[in-house]
Order: sequence, then structure tokens, then C-alpha cells
Amino acid sequence: MTVERHGVSIGIERVDDKVFLALKAVGKLTHQDYQVITPLLDSALQGISAKHVNVLIDGTEMQGWEARAAWDDFKLGLRHGSAFGKIAIYGNRNWLEIAAKIGSWFIAGEVKYFPDQADAIAWLTAD
Repeated sequence: MTVERHGVSIGIERVDDKVFLALKAVGKLTHQDYQVITPLLDSALQGISAKHVNVLIDGTEMQGWEARAAWDDFKLGLRHGSAFGKIAIYGNRNWLEIAAKIGSWFIAGEVKYFPDQADAIAWLTAD
């Protein structure tokens, strides 16, 4: 039996005194994934008192989006784009770097791609 894992894990991480939202995308994201992710992310962002939230996205196991899920991701970015200060995307696929550049058009804060997690966290937590 073949098991296809896909979805996004949402967590809060701390490095020294810096706190950020941590997302890990796995597999090829679907519209159904976004139906679950969106209310969770809405709730997480509503409960944070900081003006801008920094985000670390682990794309090392992400394989892309279905067409409708890509649209869902775009809408999510438009709805919450002003809430983000820095978004660090790290992974091992060239298209993630392109996605970071496109995402920066819709996010008020900075979006950068990193092939290395430690570099992503260092940038995310720098003053």
C-alpha cells in the first residue's frame, strides 16, 4: 500500500528570545489541505499580539501545489500579507526560490529563500 503524505504542520518556535511561526509543508498541497490550514492559520495569527510575525517555512518535503491549492495559497497571502515581518523559506528545490520571489510581491514584509535551515533561522532572528 502506498501512502501519500501531504499537508502543513503549524507550530511556534523560539530561538533565544525570538519567537516565530514555523510551517512545514509536505507533499503536493491540495485545496482540501488549505480548507484545514486556513482556519488554523487565521486563529494562530489572531492570537498573536505582535504587529508583525516572522515565519519559517520548511519546504524540504514539499512537492508543489494542485492548481486550486496554489490559488488558495495566493488568497491566504493577500489576506494576511500585512501581518508578516519576515518569511524565510528553506528547502532543496529551485522552484522554492522562485516561489519566494513571487510571494514577496504580495507580502508587506521580506521573503527570502535559503538552501540551509541554519542560515534561514539566522536571518529570521537577526535584528
